[in-house]
Amino acid sequence: MAVSTRLVSEQAALKSVGMQQAALDLAQAMPRLALEARQVAATAMHGLHGRRRAGQGENFWQFRHFASGEAASSVDWRRSARGDALYVREHEWDAAQTLWLWVDRSASMNLVSNLAQTSKIERALVLCLAFADLLVRGGERVGLIGVVRPSSQRAIIQKLALAMMAAKEEPSGLPDRIALAPRSEAILIGDFLGEPETLAATIGALASRGARGHLVVIADPVEETFPFAGRTELIDPEGVGKFLAARAQDIRQAYETRLAAHRDAIRAVARRFGWSMTLHRTDRPASQAVLAVHPLLQQGAG
Repeated sequence: MAVSTRLVSEQAALKSVGMQQAALDLAQAMPRLALEARQVAATAMHGLHGRRRAGQGENFWQFRHFASGEAASSVDWRRSARGDALYVREHEWDAAQTLWLWVDRSASMNLVSNLAQTSKIERALVLCLAFADLLVRGGERVGLIGVVRPSSQRAIIQKLALAMMAAKEEPSGLPDRIALAPRSEAILIGDFLGEPETLAATIGALASRGARGHLVVIADPVEETFPFAGRTELIDPEGVGKFLAARAQDIRQAYETRLAAHRDAIRAVARRFGWSMTLHRTDRPASQAVLAVHPLLQQGAG
C-alpha cells in the first residue's frame, strides 16, 4: 500500500510540474501566436464579410430611401431635411448577440509530431484569437467561456491572450457547464478525445437556452494515419497509462476503425443539438479552419 501511495504521489507531482511547464511555455509562445493569429485573420478576411445586416436592433446601420407604402413614422426627418428626398434610418441585426470561444488546454493538446506544422494547443490558440479578431471586425462581441466577459474591443487579441495565460485549465478538458444566452453562439476548439456522452452533457448545458455552436476538432496527422510499425510504446498524455505494441502495424486497422467510430459519435452529439463539427489537422494551414467555420456562423448552419 505504501509503495502504491508513493507512486500515485510521484505521478501527481510530475503532472503538476508538467502543468507548470506548459503554462510557462504558453506565456513564452503567446506573443508569437498572437502575431500568427493576426496573419491568419488577415488572410481569411479576403472574401469574407461581416455578419451585420439591416433589421431589428439597437445600433444604427445605414440610411436608405423611403419606399412608397411605408409608415410615415419610419422617416428620419432630421436626415431628410438635408435634401429633397425622404430617408429611413435602419438599425443593424446581429446574427448572434455574443460569440463565445473556448480552447481545450488539457495535456493531450500538447501533442506535436514531425508530420505537423505545430502542436495542437498552439494551433487551437491561433484559431481562437483569429476568430476573435475577425468577429470583432465584423461588429460582434466576443468572450471566453468562464474567463472573459464579451467585448467588442479592437484589441481583442491582446485581451484574450492575457486572459488565457492567467486562466487555469479545466481538469475535464471541457468548458464550464453554463447556459449561454438564447441568441449566442459558441466555438469550442479541442481534440475532444473524451467520452462523447460527457461532451453531450456539456453541450446540452451550453445550449439549454437555445444557443448554437460549432466544434472545431484539432488532430495531429499521426492521430489520423497511425504511421507506426514494429515495437512501439504508446503513452497516454494524461498520465493514465502506457501500451506496448509488439507490431504496431497489426493494430492500425483496429485503431482507424475505433477512431472513425469516435468521430462519428462526436458528430452525432453535435447534430443532436443542432451544432456543427469541423475537423482540422495540424499539417494544414490554420486559415483553412477559419474559412470552413466562418460561413457556418454567417448562415446559421448547424
